[in-house]
Amino acid sequence: MIPVVTSLYAGLLALLYLGISGWVVRVRVQQKVMSGDKGDPVMANAMRLHANFAEYVPLAVLLMLLAEMQGAPALAVHVLGAMLLLGRIMHALGMASLPHKSPLRGGGALLTFLVLLFGGAANIGHALL
Repeated sequence: MIPVVTSLYAGLLALLYLGISGWVVRVRVQQKVMSGDKGDPVMANAMRLHANFAEYVPLAVLLMLLAEMQGAPALAVHVLGAMLLLGRIMHALGMASLPHKSPLRGGGALLTFLVLLFGGAANIGHALL
C-alpha cells in the first residue's frame, strides 16, 4: 500500500516548515542575531516556534504513516492530517507575535496533542489486534 494520504500532509507540513524557517531567517536579519538568540526575546521566541514544530511534527506524521500502512481508513488519516496541519498553523500564528495570542497557541497545541493521542492509540490498537 502506498501511503498517499500521509504523503499529502507530510508535503503540506514541509511547506509550512519552510515558511516558518524563512520567518526565523527574517527575524534573525531584523534583530541582527546570526546565531543563537543573544538574549533577544524576539529571536528566542522565533527559535522556540521553529523548534516546537520540529519536536512534534515528525512523531505525529510517523504515527499517521504507520496507521495508514496498517489499513486505517483514509478518512481517519485525513482527519489526523487536517488536525495536525490546522494545529500547527494555529500554533505558529499564536506564537508569531509577542505577546502570544494564547487561544491560537493553546488551540494549536491541543490539536497537536490530540493527533498524538489518537494516532498513538490507533497504532497500539492495530498492534494488539
